[in-house]
Amino acid sequence: MSSDPAPLSGKAVLITGASSGIGAAAARVFTRQGAAVVLAARRADRLRELVDDLRAEGATASCVTADVANPADVRAMVEFAVSEHGRLDAAFNNAGVGIDKRPLHLVDDADYRQVMDVNVTGVWNCLRHEIAAMLEGGGGSIVNTSSVGGLVASSTAAPYIASKHAVIGLTKAAAVEYAEHGIRVNALAPGLTRSEMTDQWFTLHPGAEQRALRSAPQRRAADPEEVAEAAAWLCSDRASFVTGTTLAVDGGRTAW
Repeated sequence: MSSDPAPLSGKAVLITGASSGIGAAAARVFTRQGAAVVLAARRADRLRELVDDLRAEGATASCVTADVANPADVRAMVEFAVSEHGRLDAAFNNAGVGIDKRPLHLVDDADYRQVMDVNVTGVWNCLRHEIAAMLEGGGGSIVNTSSVGGLVASSTAAPYIASKHAVIGLTKAAAVEYAEHGIRVNALAPGLTRSEMTDQWFTLHPGAEQRALRSAPQRRAADPEEVAEAAAWLCSDRASFVTGTTLAVDGGRTAW
């Protein structure tokens, strides 16, 4: 196996959901490994701040505001990435939303649609335009963020569980369809990961953190960079024979 310390050197990479959490961590991990990154999210101020930090460290980074649920935004996002670097070598489709837990029969239509629009249609929109760009460029690698909720079920989260299972289905379908074109498509299934969203959830629901940690074999949450490292590996040529798979980065959660 290659020991290259910069396995993403020379690669142009698009990262969605990059304003916080796993996406922001990925921006740092990918640039440390040599990638030039285009960061996308809805929060322009957070993106600009992150780009400024990365550039101060000597990285090549730019950003574009985009809502992945909006097809026009996604088209413009991918076009911007290609215009910045002349090609698109890899993409980390990480944008997603959660939902307040409640029994399935109490979930209203608006909440269901929001989760599916971002988590499923958002990945669909990204795949269509990223694959088109990669076909023009002769290949590439795509990583979609699913969840342990895409591998196993839990109660009171039906729309989220359904959306993350769908991401894995889209990943497999795209991987099979474009393997002969030099495009690899894989999914990540993160377990409990520290982020603004999880910290807010734990603050709003006393005892939730302790319950979550009891279901984690390592008795801890992942640091976002631990998940980002897995995404970077899948995007790199080190994973050249890996496509159509879902990599659980869950501290053993799905082994139970």
